[in-house]
Amino acid sequence: MNDARPGTPWPVFFVASIAVFLVSIDTTVLFAAFGAMRAGFPDSTAADMSWVLNAYTIVYAALLVPAGKLSDTHGRRRIFLLGLMLFLLASAGCGFATGVGVLVSARVLQAVGAALLVPSSLALVLGAFSIERRAVAVSLWGAVGGLAAALGPSVGAAMVASLGWRWAFFINLPLGLVAWVYGRNRLTEWRNANMDTSFDLPGTALLMAGVGLLAFGIVQSEALGWRSPAVVGLMFVGFCVLLGFVAWARHTPHPALDLSLFADPTYRNVNIATLVFGIAFAMMFFGLFFFLMQIWHYSLPMAGLAVSPGPLLVVPVAIIAGRRATRIGHRPLLVGGSVLYAAGGLWLYLLAGNVPNFLGIWLPAMVLTGTAVGMVLPSLSGAAVAQLAPERFGIGSAVNQSVRQIGAVLGVSATVAFVGHNAPQLADFQQLYLTHIGLAILTALICLSVDTRTRIQN
Repeated sequence: MNDARPGTPWPVFFVASIAVFLVSIDTTVLFAAFGAMRAGFPDSTAADMSWVLNAYTIVYAALLVPAGKLSDTHGRRRIFLLGLMLFLLASAGCGFATGVGVLVSARVLQAVGAALLVPSSLALVLGAFSIERRAVAVSLWGAVGGLAAALGPSVGAAMVASLGWRWAFFINLPLGLVAWVYGRNRLTEWRNANMDTSFDLPGTALLMAGVGLLAFGIVQSEALGWRSPAVVGLMFVGFCVLLGFVAWARHTPHPALDLSLFADPTYRNVNIATLVFGIAFAMMFFGLFFFLMQIWHYSLPMAGLAVSPGPLLVVPVAIIAGRRATRIGHRPLLVGGSVLYAAGGLWLYLLAGNVPNFLGIWLPAMVLTGTAVGMVLPSLSGAAVAQLAPERFGIGSAVNQSVRQIGAVLGVSATVAFVGHNAPQLADFQQLYLTHIGLAILTALICLSVDTRTRIQN
């Protein structure tokens, strides 16, 4: 086992943060570019184009866990730099795509790079900081990812309106190259030479197939109806495949997902909360653009500006939340933030009608939800790895990020089903807000069982 902690951890944090910023913003920047991409491929449907989002997220979610293991066994620096280069090459491929099939294929490769990046990024940060500073470091790392994910729709709107949807991918290149060059010079290597290096291909395939079938069923429900035999069949088979994945993981010697991680009740409950909140988060941000453009008839740039107040609150709130977590634990932040997130959805459900009102209705909702995201997302990342041993940082954080991405797949699919058709009505968005409220309350209830004394230890 090699371990070299630099004199100051901030250069490591800088490089790791650039990478997680790129991956996180790429996950949501296409929410704003969705309509423009669909217009660029006029023969495609909303369900077809949803796979530009979902193919990426499914592959990303399925590969995060084995990628986390790779970072621990083959070197965090090596896997980080490999993932960053793949991500940049695939971003260029997406920008030059000439058809939906090519675009989806490039997104799959991009997802492979992203999966290699994220767990190695967090593992590098955890390894660079001392024990007493890890809670703040993880909160800041999570804040960068949360800010990027929340800022994605706003940045995407401005980018698409001025330069076209292809620049939603080209924008990754300059910042990513800076991180790659800087990372080669400043990152030190760490790996666990005693850890098993086998790769669970059947388990990874089962996870991807199960999540993919569930997402496909949800997307098709808008056209076929929830009671359609095809939709019910797809979701039933997807659920059965996921059960098969669990059975496989319980009995194979070196599974893609080490289920023993879930023996700890705090880790188990944090990941359940991450799944539920991931669905709510994706539904809200994807749905915001549909609402502003379809109901209030905002232009794409105006919609981006209208969404931006929430993301601007994420980092300052997360910094404060990280400091509080070192003293009071993660549970109060998780529960309080989830309740606040539900309040934001309730505000929109009760007050957002057909007549635009930015200052009186929209801005307060963005303040509520932005504050909530700054409290919840970093705390979920921190609580997930709080009680893990250092040699499990990579795999533990990867599982948590994977669960969040599975939630994003389901959230995007549900949003397409609710409001992705050509003429969504206010009632459709109200159903979306009710679902958002219910998921946020469920997150709060789950987080009540998270140990309030949770700290970044070991």
